[in-house]
Amino acid sequence: MRWLRLLVRIFGWLLTPFLAWAASFFGAVAGALLAMRFADPIQGLILTAVCGAIAGFAALLAWLAYLRQSPEIREVLAVTEDGTPDTTEFVRPESVPTGSPESLP
Repeated sequence: MRWLRLLVRIFGWLLTPFLAWAASFFGAVAGALLAMRFADPIQGLILTAVCGAIAGFAALLAWLAYLRQSPEIREVLAVTEDGTPDTTEFVRPESVPTGSPESLP
């Protein structure tokens, strides 16, 4: 069960960049479909890149706004409000000195 929790945690960490990448891909596809109407290929490439960037940025902003509003999703995916991995669980506690009480200052 521990490996499944780790797998979900890694998926949660990678979800933010994957979402932005997928949105930019589909935005670029939409831009390429619109660019087919242009006679100049350079203008078509520029339109494709701009549409991809706008779609990726808009999806990233929407996803981060959703993460800020939903603490349950942040907890399940183990991410912070800004979409970065929440590594507070992996912080090791300070070591406790072992020995007799007389040896302690």
